[in-house]
Amino acid sequence: MDLFWQSALWRHREAFWDGLVVTMQVTVIGYIGAILLGFALCMMSMYVRPLRWPSRFFIEFFRATPIYVQLLWVNYVWPKVIGWPNGFFEAGCTALAVQSAGYLAETFRAGIEGISRGQIEAAQAQGMSGPLIMRRIVLPQVVHTMAPSFMNQLLVVIKSSTLVSVIAVPDLMYQALRLTSIWFEPIEILSCTALIYLVIVSALSWAFKVYTDRIRAKYGLTRG
Repeated sequence: MDLFWQSALWRHREAFWDGLVVTMQVTVIGYIGAILLGFALCMMSMYVRPLRWPSRFFIEFFRATPIYVQLLWVNYVWPKVIGWPNGFFEAGCTALAVQSAGYLAETFRAGIEGISRGQIEAAQAQGMSGPLIMRRIVLPQVVHTMAPSFMNQLLVVIKSSTLVSVIAVPDLMYQALRLTSIWFEPIEILSCTALIYLVIVSALSWAFKVYTDRIRAKYGLTRG
């Protein structure tokens, strides 16, 4: 056991590092895509009447279908129907984005609906346009008040990214499974992989809690 930890895992540290880099890339790209798509769906469902029902359908579809199904759907169906994505990496990022977009769209909607109507009317009385009100008044408050939900969804994306290994995206999980098939030592390799994810998620959770506590204290949202 000790010999394995000193040889196999250490000798293949580059494979683990390469997989971790891919995991971070997939997570960041997927999450940014989810924010942009989620915001667009939210705006269409709330303010664009002709697109209200189609956007609601996509939001519910993204939320109701498992990430594993969406991953296979994006990877195998989309290229035949729309000619995109063109690779496994793109498919993995896209699947993570569309799945989280449904949840983030609802997060945006809840945050926007939580803004008091008086603030909007006051801004309109000052002659501010709709887009300017959204950018200067609404969105800053939404980001602050809904920060915990946004951060929690990022953690969900990180954990969901393990499934991109199913379509041969060489992320951390893919590398772990590959090394396990070579060395036939699942306990050491998969335990190390689980530890890496534990450290990442725990560190981000702690950082998010500190940030959220500061935001709540700054804007008088603390209890008691």
